[in-house]
Amino acid sequence: MNQALIELGEYVGAALPVDGAEIAAAGDELVLAVPAAELERALTWLRDDPQCLFEMLVDICGVDYPERAQRFEVVYNLLSLRHNQRIRVKLSADAETPVPSAVGVYSAAGWYEREAWDLYGICFAGNPDLRRIMTDYGFEGHPLRKDFPLTGFVELRYDDEQKRCAYEPVQLTQDFRDFDFMSPWEGARYVLPGDEKAAEGGGGD
Repeated sequence: MNQALIELGEYVGAALPVDGAEIAAAGDELVLAVPAAELERALTWLRDDPQCLFEMLVDICGVDYPERAQRFEVVYNLLSLRHNQRIRVKLSADAETPVPSAVGVYSAAGWYEREAWDLYGICFAGNPDLRRIMTDYGFEGHPLRKDFPLTGFVELRYDDEQKRCAYEPVQLTQDFRDFDFMSPWEGARYVLPGDEKAAEGGGGD
């Protein structure tokens, strides 16, 4: 991490008017963890303070840790064009408690929050248009949650008789297979289908 970023981290840690905030270094970026209730105040200060000027919200991301009580981390990636520096702001949230919207600080947050709602089910209180944005409006569930089934709940196909797209419950054409997630270079510790022929002396040129 360069000296300018180290000094910025020290300044933010000392001057940020937010209770319960923690700042740390991760690789070549600063990571600021804030309580959800203090999000808007922290973002406003980072945007307006002359030594920060993080005036661009680059992205809002979600991270899912289903084993935690607060299973989600919401991550805000900010950029200061004036100082050519970045900072990552993050907070923790559970699946039921809404997170304060950042639309009042960064207007670009609107669509990013819609994406996090659509894919993770993270609700943002105060977002003026919290609708699905990546999936269809009738989609069930939130596909980037780690407990979301890989097959989904419904499948889409074109019905030639009705001349339109039709949604139907997922029907698997075969049973789920058991995956052992072993490296193919190590080899399985059991007989794979078809390998029994080699033990019988079959095969040849």
